[in-house]
Amino acid sequence: MTSNDKQGMLLGKHTPVVEAYAPELLYPIDRSTMRDTLGSMPAMYGADLWHAYELSWLDARGKPVVRVGRFVIPAASPCMVESKSFKLYLNSLNSHSFDSEEQAQATITADISAAAGAPVQLQLYGANDAQLAGAQLAGQCLDALPLSLGGELQPDAQLLGEQAADIVEEQLYSHLLRSLCPVTGQPDWATIWLHYRGRGLDHAALLHYIIAFRRHQDFHEHCVERMFTDLRARFEFEFLHIQAFYTRRGGLDINPLRSTDPAVKPLPRLNRQ
Repeated sequence: MTSNDKQGMLLGKHTPVVEAYAPELLYPIDRSTMRDTLGSMPAMYGADLWHAYELSWLDARGKPVVRVGRFVIPAASPCMVESKSFKLYLNSLNSHSFDSEEQAQATITADISAAAGAPVQLQLYGANDAQLAGAQLAGQCLDALPLSLGGELQPDAQLLGEQAADIVEEQLYSHLLRSLCPVTGQPDWATIWLHYRGRGLDHAALLHYIIAFRRHQDFHEHCVERMFTDLRARFEFEFLHIQAFYTRRGGLDINPLRSTDPAVKPLPRLNRQ
């Protein structure tokens, strides 16, 4: 079942700890409703990469098992999963026994896939696994560029300026992305990274556009889709990849990737997360 009724969301509400396995807590949000607000959307591929740092269950003898989960939810899935419901669902596993790690992985994967409406990938890592180390982003950081900003900014494709005449291939990133939760209004912090080939972007204008999300209320996934749509609507690219790396909240971080290339995979987490 899908829903966009904010009254039904657990986000922003006091909720008691659930001590029994409860997949029914998972709250799907229909992507199409949000995408309809963007108008005509270009072809878009990618995935939402989640890390669950508070993932635990009991083994067959009742001993706790702790893992970090890395979920990949395809952007083509009909639904995304509301983050607080995701957290509460994972918490409901804390007192649930599985005969093996494989059984736990299969159950969790099936539950999240059912909520998303498409197959989801899950990898489990030990707390000290070297594969969880933060990645170093390639490219140029925009954050030192001088800008004069004022007023109540909102993201607008017109802020992106004009493209240069020369064709370039660049990787650019900023740690200054902040957006607001559409339900609670609380700030969400992120690094945003772009890799493209096409006529050169105005770096200062791009940074201005990124900062304009500072008071914008939207889900992480939709912020990235708005950026992707605005850039594609205004400019032509041979290819374009955009990924945001949101810092964790409630033991979860979300890293949406949107791309013109269906083969591109999300980059792993950053040290900041």
